[in-house]
Formats: sequence, C-alpha cells, structure tokens
Amino acid sequence: MLIYLGCCAVLAFALAMALALAGAAPAAVAHAAFALGAMPLIFAAMGHFVPVLTRSAGAAPTVHRLPLAMQAAGAAAVGVLAGALPGWALHGAVALGLAATGGFLGWQWRRGRAALGKPHPGLAWYQAALGCLLLALLAILVGLLWPAGYAALRLVHLHLNTLGFIGLTAIGTLHVLMPTVLGQPDPLAAQRLRRQLPWALGGVALSALAGVLPWLTLPGALLMGGVVAHTLAGWVTTHGWRRIVGDGAAVALMGAGVGLLAAMAIGFAHGLGGMPGRPAVTAFFALFLLPLVTGALSQLLPVWRFPGPVTPARGRMRTALVRFGALRTGLFLGGGALLTLGQTAGAALLAAGVLLFAAVLLGGLAVRR
Repeated sequence: MLIYLGCCAVLAFALAMALALAGAAPAAVAHAAFALGAMPLIFAAMGHFVPVLTRSAGAAPTVHRLPLAMQAAGAAAVGVLAGALPGWALHGAVALGLAATGGFLGWQWRRGRAALGKPHPGLAWYQAALGCLLLALLAILVGLLWPAGYAALRLVHLHLNTLGFIGLTAIGTLHVLMPTVLGQPDPLAAQRLRRQLPWALGGVALSALAGVLPWLTLPGALLMGGVVAHTLAGWVTTHGWRRIVGDGAAVALMGAGVGLLAAMAIGFAHGLGGMPGRPAVTAFFALFLLPLVTGALSQLLPVWRFPGPVTPARGRMRTALVRFGALRTGLFLGGGALLTLGQTAGAALLAAGVLLFAAVLLGGLAVRR
C-alpha cells in the first residue's frame, strides 16, 4: 500500500504538470497535486508512524484502507474541476473525505490514550494536521452550499490544507525523519516539537483568516515562518551543513524547508496585494512539496519495501533512490523560482526533476533481496 501510494504521488505530480500545460483550471491542477497526490500518501505515512510514536501495534486493515478512500475523493475532485465529472460528485468527494478524516483522527486519539507512557509529541502534530483538514473540508462544503460565502471560504480551505494539513504533518514528521536519514540522534527534536506546535497553530489560524482580514497576513507568516526557520537552524546546529548536503535525501528535506520559507514569503506578498495568488500555490508545490515528497520517499520506500532489520537489499535500494538528490532539489527550487517569476522555462526544470526521480525510483524498485 505504501509503495503503491508513493508511486501514485509521483504520477499525480506529473498529472498536475500535464494539466497545467494543457490549460486546465488552476483548481484542477492544484487538486491533482495536493488531493490526489499528497493527501493519500500523507495518510499512509501517518498510519506507518503513529504506531511508532505511540509504541503500539500496527494499524488494522480498516485503517490501512483509509488512504484509498482519500485517493478516491481526490480523484473525484480532480474529475469535477477538470470538467470530466458532474458537479454533484464534488459533494460526494467532500463527504467521503470528511468521513475518512474523522475516522482516522478518532483512531489516532484512541492510540494516543492507550499508549504505553506519554506519546511522542509528533502525534499531537498529526492530530492538529487532521483537525485542519477537517476544518478545510467543512469550509469548502459550506461554501458549496452557500455561494455568497464561497470566495472567502475557498481561501480558508486552501490555507488550512496547505499550511495546516500538509505543513503541520511535514514539520512534525521531519523532526523525526531527518535524524533517521542521517543516522544521528537529535536530542532536542522532541523539545522543539512541544514548543513549536502552539506557534505553528497560531500561524496557520491567522493565515487561514487572512483571506477575510488581510492584515493578519503578516503575523501569520511570521509565526509559521519562525517555526520553519527554527527547525532548519536546529538541523544545521545538530547535524552540520556539510553532512546534510552530502546525503541525497537529507539535502532534499532541507531544500523543502527552505522552499517552504520562500513559498510563505510569496504568499505574504500575495496577501498584501503585491502579486496574484497563483504563483503562491505554484511555489508551494514546486519549492516545497516536490523536494519534500521525493526526499521522504528516498528514505522511506526502502524501509517499506524491506521491513524489519537492515539488509543489504534495503541499502542498495536507498543508494539508488538518493542518487542525484542534490540535482533534483536544485531543479525543483530553480524551476519553482522561475515559474514564480513568470518564466515558463521553469516547467521544464520541474519536469526534468520529476523524470529524474521516476528513473531512480524504477531502478530502486528493481532491487531484489
């Protein structure tokens, strides 16, 4: 399931770029990347990490099927927004997403309460992220039923999905994933997670409300940007810059953090009327989501493919996947920067980065025990 959804995420990113080149509606492009690509993979990754964070048994088969429900909801949303499905299917997609998210959040709460000892603070980030997703889906459902409020609620939906659901999940996971990637403990990771969560939630809330009250853009960007900058500084202090850039997965995760800061700066400029909104969404996808997912998959796919003790096959697969990691990250950041500036040549760089990862992914999946 995890390997399948990882491959599907790469295909969904390629679909998003193809839809953009074909002139599809921006909402269809964004939902191909976020709802069809990132959201099901995040659900699957949470299902993998929650038992670790709570020191409990693996998830039941019903929980493992929830990412497929989210994938179906994302596919329906893309179909409606691209004009391939009737409009009523969007209501069904939102209802399915609400049901799956609510069930997943309830499972996480039960696991947290039944944990042996106090759960890892990363669990609270996952629960907060799912809470943001629930609110985002409720906002767009209300907007569909109340056309007069749709424009404002769409912006709330967008910010709660990007900075809230994806952003909180990413930051909470990266505190645990970066030390694993580099094979070096980070003794301050749990402390940072506890201290940062209230500030991050404040930043997400203010950013979501900035669509209605634009003056909230600045404090929202400062709060969330400060959390990301604090995380990046902690990585450099703990692991060292040379060690991070020397690993193909770590440099991608670091690049994703830098890209998120840049995307928030662009969103801040949009919030103040300095630029249109589409470049901000493009920047979030190109500068943050692409290096984040490719970097995380480079580390996690070998573990998912060869679970249990470390084996030579897992090492060979990881070596294949991290190859050209720095080059891919450069292509994503460079392409995202060009697209943000209105240069269509950036799309070619993004496509090259995705194709490069697809090539190493095929090579990695070819590894046998």
